[in-house]
Amino acid sequence: MNKENIRNGEFENMENKKCLKCGSTEFVEGTDYMPIKPSKMSLSGSNKIYTFCLECGEVDSIRIENTTIFKK
Repeated sequence: MNKENIRNGEFENMENKKCLKCGSTEFVEGTDYMPIKPSKMSLSGSNKIYTFCLECGEVDSIRIENTTIFKK
């Protein structure tokens, strides 16, 4: 986790999180290799960002990196 990002508020909510499964307070973010797409025929997609516990792997949240591709 980048300290500058924390200062800018990007990871602020990760600082005070506690894993509901194991109680750890260490979380990281990662992406999936398959982007989410508006439809099967769409060529553009967006990454899914997973926030998960570094200790046990419990996924805390999933968010879409670029939601504008879903807006019509």
